[in-house]
This record gives sequence, structure tokens and C-alpha cells, in this order.
Amino acid sequence: MAQLIVRNIDEALVRLLKKRAGERGVSMEEEHRRILQAALANRAGSEKAETFWEMLTAMPNAGPDEWFIHDRRLPGRAEAELNLFEESESPGNGE
Repeated sequence: MAQLIVRNIDEALVRLLKKRAGERGVSMEEEHRRILQAALANRAGSEKAETFWEMLTAMPNAGPDEWFIHDRRLPGRAEAELNLFEESESPGNGE
């Protein structure tokens, strides 16, 4: 197998790598290999991608559920256009 030497790594990154390796019970070198494998192999399609559950739980919280309620009676764009139309037709809009 090939060898890879990485120079000029920020000390904070090295500490994080050491901590992460210790938490997983592996050497820093092994953790480095795992990180590279996970970052690059999934892109190449040579390794099974993460599970759907892992992808869902990795998503950041984008806001309360109420923000994403959609009136299914109206298509997405038409709803926004209807709101604009109703605002311009309402009395007391200064026109």
C-alpha cells in the first residue's frame, strides 16, 4: 500500500484527530485512514453510502415544523403569487 505524509497540519486539528482516535480506540494513523476513506470512497461510489437514518439525523434543524406546512390545494408558486395578488387588492393599501 502507498504511504501519505501530511505536513503543516494545524495543532488544533491534530488534537481533534488524537481525541477522535482515542474515543474510537484506534491509532491516529488509523483514524486518519478512516476519515480519508469515508470522505473519498463515498464520492467514488466504491463504498456503500451512509444509511437514510444517518443522513436524516445529520441534517441541521432548519426551524419549527410550522414553517414548512404547505397548503396542498395550491401549487407552490401559485400560493406566493396569490398572496401577492391578495395584498395588492386589499383596501387601504394606499392606492
